[in-house]
Amino acid sequence: MSSIIHIKNMVCPRCISAVSNILQELEIQYSSIKLGEVELTKPLSVETKNLFSKALQDSGFSLIIDRKSQLIEQMKALVVDKIHHSSEDLNIKWADFISEKLHLDYKYLSSLFSSVESITFEQYIINQKIERVKELIVYDELTLSEIAFKLNYSSVAYLSNQFKKVTGMTPTQFKKAAIQNRKSLDDV
Repeated sequence: MSSIIHIKNMVCPRCISAVSNILQELEIQYSSIKLGEVELTKPLSVETKNLFSKALQDSGFSLIIDRKSQLIEQMKALVVDKIHHSSEDLNIKWADFISEKLHLDYKYLSSLFSSVESITFEQYIINQKIERVKELIVYDELTLSEIAFKLNYSSVAYLSNQFKKVTGMTPTQFKKAAIQNRKSLDDV
């Protein structure tokens, strides 16, 4: 009988690797692992769960117990995965995408997110997109037009405007200043 455990702060492939190492060190059997979620082959004993929780905390993660927190972490994981780790087109309707993935009404999910995170879900998406823009600017492999297209902005002007609202500087100023003041994804 499998069991699913939800984990907070898993935002990148390295996080999956770190959690996988913890599971192996504790000899916990699992069938799959993805951002924010581990499917165990069997439920954990109380003692093993406590050891796992402690090991996760030592590595900057934590177990998510309540359903609302699980939903919020799933929403975050879906956004991070789609914006930072997917080569698929970003030309999506986020409300439809999230509702479809979580099988819940978007208004409920959006309201829940805002009440717990103190920012709107839409602002969270914008913040993640801007962090991705910063990353792509620092890599210096794409033009601003290509970045705007890649992240589904309607124009470079719209991207620049949103970038300035979030960071206080234009993409060009960011690039020239060579300030690589990017935040880690779990701090966004």
